[in-house]
Amino acid sequence: MPDGFTVRVADERDGPALARVRRAWLEERTGRPVDDPGFEAAFAQWWRTELPRRVVWVAEVGSDRAGYTAIGSLNVVEVGAMPRPGSRGGGVVGHIGNAFVLARFAAQGVPRALLDHAVAHARARRYRRLVLAPTPDSVAFYRSAGFTPAGESLLVLGPEPGPGG
Repeated sequence: MPDGFTVRVADERDGPALARVRRAWLEERTGRPVDDPGFEAAFAQWWRTELPRRVVWVAEVGSDRAGYTAIGSLNVVEVGAMPRPGSRGGGVVGHIGNAFVLARFAAQGVPRALLDHAVAHARARRYRRLVLAPTPDSVAFYRSAGFTPAGESLLVLGPEPGPGG
């Protein structure tokens, strides 16, 4: 991993920091402040509801002495396959979502480090596949990590490592 940032699994204490970076990320993308005074409360509610069913990674800069600042995040929600007659072992599918990194850190390997953590997690948990619905601007990034098209708006990573992985 490049020097200057760390990636770790988030916990319940990270909600406010991730709300701040989510707001800052959107404001970078739109080029203006987003007037939404209720966003932090809505994010806190989402965090309480969703954290138990997701694995969330947070990228951060800082140190133990100075403290840490979140600079990006990505999460995976697990979906177990419904049993069907004659088959009980459909496996688990992971869905990547809510990937965002502050622009000044994007070229420092932060997006790839977050994705690498999610892929390693998926392989360790023996997911049947890892899927995502990328934005048009992120398709090339996910393809470079081994994801392949699966229809019009879905990319899938099978159990075997792809190019560069």
